[in-house]
Amino acid sequence: MTNGYEINDLVKENSWRMFRIMGELVEGFDKLSGIEPAVTIYGSARLRTDDKLYAQTEEIAYRLGEMGFSIVTGGGPGVMEAANKGARRAGVTSVGLNIDLPEEQVCNAYTTKSITFDHFFARKVMLVKYASAFVIIPGGLGTLDELTEVLTLMQTHKMKPFPVVLFDSEYWEGFLTWLKGFALDRGFISEDDLDLLRICDQPDEVVEAVRRWHVHHEVTGRKAFPNHQKGS
Repeated sequence: MTNGYEINDLVKENSWRMFRIMGELVEGFDKLSGIEPAVTIYGSARLRTDDKLYAQTEEIAYRLGEMGFSIVTGGGPGVMEAANKGARRAGVTSVGLNIDLPEEQVCNAYTTKSITFDHFFARKVMLVKYASAFVIIPGGLGTLDELTEVLTLMQTHKMKPFPVVLFDSEYWEGFLTWLKGFALDRGFISEDDLDLLRICDQPDEVVEAVRRWHVHHEVTGRKAFPNHQKGS
């Protein structure tokens, strides 16, 4: 049975946790201010360096960097390392937002700005705060969580409708089939929610998708990508 002392300790711990999260957010705002324009790249930490997808991710980040975008990642290995490597090669700001995990994820060597977070909440805020496009490379549960959070923020108008690019149509086919065949069919999402997505299979397509959105947005102030079909 919990006694009064244990309850007080729990209240104090929750209060201090709130202040620690606030401290991480303040540090993030201080360190990342001025990195715009930026693109956040999500994907699996388990991707091997000899995988074709690693080279493609590096190329995507490099090409976006050449366009003047800073690159933001979760700071770890795999997709994140490849993206930061591409940004470093392009000579732009390469941000790694690492997370302190029991498995001891170490920030990769290709970042020029890095922050290590204790709390996923603060880290996820920073991953979306400064980005004006999101590139989703194949990944697992964490990547899916990050993808759906970005879409939800846009769906609920908590952030502007920036481009969300899914790379590798074969990998995302099942997810898209479920969205259209079940969630959309049952009215749990709308066609407008699907409009947020762009499907690409080549680095050139990703770069062009981001470039075209930004040009269109700057000229007209309207949301680009009138539909989510590949090549539209």
